[in-house]
Amino acid sequence: MFGLFKKKSQVEKLEEKFKKLMTEWHALSSINRSASDEKYAEAQAVAELINTLRNEVA
Repeated sequence: MFGLFKKKSQVEKLEEKFKKLMTEWHALSSINRSASDEKYAEAQAVAELINTLRNEVA
């Protein structure tokens, strides 16, 4: 209830984007291998960005 209007941090937004990309990657993995590889590369770039942001905070 108290977190209802709390804004998401940049890390939380990136985590949601990462999860979405990994879902798309998995769906494409059996249909289109090249598109699947592109989604995986995007997801890995987002994961690296998440790690750097977490290390800056800690």
